Amino acid sequence: MKGVRGLSHFSKRLFAAQASAKRDASERLTLHPQEVQVSKLPNGLVIASLENYSPASKIGVFVKAGSRYEGDSHLGVTHLLRLAASLTTKGASAFRICRGIEAVGGSLSVTSSRENMVYTVECLRDHVDTVMEYLINVTTAPEFRPWEVSELAERVKVDKALAGQSPQIGVIEKLHAAAYKNSLSNSLYCPDYQMGRISSEQLHSFIQSNFTSARMALVGLGVEHTMLKQVGEQFLNVRSGTGTSSAKAQYKGGEHREQNGDGLVHAAVVSEGAVMGTAEADAFSVLQRVLGVGPHVKRGSDATSKLSQGISKATTQPFDASAFNASYSDSGLFGIYTISQHGAAGDVIKAALAQVKAVAQGGLTAADLTRAKNQVKADYLMSLESSDGLLEEMGLQGLVGGAYSPPEAVLQKIDSITSDAVASAAKKFVTGKKSMACSGHLVNTPFLDEL
Repeated sequence: MKGVRGLSHFSKRLFAAQASAKRDASERLTLHPQEVQVSKLPNGLVIASLENYSPASKIGVFVKAGSRYEGDSHLGVTHLLRLAASLTTKGASAFRICRGIEAVGGSLSVTSSRENMVYTVECLRDHVDTVMEYLINVTTAPEFRPWEVSELAERVKVDKALAGQSPQIGVIEKLHAAAYKNSLSNSLYCPDYQMGRISSEQLHSFIQSNFTSARMALVGLGVEHTMLKQVGEQFLNVRSGTGTSSAKAQYKGGEHREQNGDGLVHAAVVSEGAVMGTAEADAFSVLQRVLGVGPHVKRGSDATSKLSQGISKATTQPFDASAFNASYSDSGLFGIYTISQHGAAGDVIKAALAQVKAVAQGGLTAADLTRAKNQVKADYLMSLESSDGLLEEMGLQGLVGGAYSPPEAVLQKIDSITSDAVASAAKKFVTGKKSMACSGHLVNTPFLDEL
């Protein structure tokens, strides 16, 4: 045992010596802080990068190809595209993509929203060239072999089964369907009647119409901008042009009720909100924090939330309430989301709406406004601390405006929001045409016209 302990101490001394040598070498290496760089190629492709000297690199391709761009004849295509990212392409088989990325310790993921699809690869810096080859293949040269596409049907069923276990997902999906006539009403999930019916030709057609250079942004963290531009030039062979434009979202208002007997009632009541990136959207973000988005202390109460303060006076039963805010390129939704016992659902919803009305009538103190602003700024800055959050922010700004606003500029916009702007946002919700979606045992849940 003495020998083992002695050997252990000796190895620690060697490790310390190696670490000291590496530290001396790093002290001689000067790393200059970099800013986000943005370029736009002649074909319309936006390139954004930040060299942060991280040992791992993360690169994403952002595409304006969310579910809102699906036509009536091919609803559910984007759901299949999420699952088809690792299928055979013109340059690599499905096995080669999977094996090649795993061999260098990398990862490939695909996410989508109602407006965008994001393909992301992550790896050690030394293997960027390897994973970028696969990323280019996946986004520009998919084959969609019929037998591979047909095998996705079972995975679609699994996705829908998992989503069906979350009442929140169901309510939000039905809320968009009730609120809009077109585009944004499309679900993130493939409709039941479309499962197994989407063909390779429909996938190719969607790619041809939406995966064009002018609708893409190539974003990288931990990579040099010149290198990323060289990679972007390989996208020159991608379909050029603006592709198919989506119809402007038409807000109509409506109601969807799902009676399923669950003891907890999930309910969302919204009006049309603000367009993403506008001053009004910033005011809605502050209003959301004024009303409350959940406790900020782990296992603590949401004592500062106006929604919680108001609802707690209306019922003694447990509940949860938060403000709901979603902004899109041409529309938005803002309102309240409540979870309550079925017997108290009506009291909880009405008490929550009363709190928004109180803010619209001027019931907003300077302390409330300052607290809400601090929360918005903190949430924004904390999101940039993670590579996922920073990559998403760079990509979305690149897609929307072809530029990047530094955090300082964003914070100044938040600081400039006045109490009148927040009250105006609350008034827009109070006076706007409502949409509602709810699920559970709805015997005591009021209808929309009763609110």
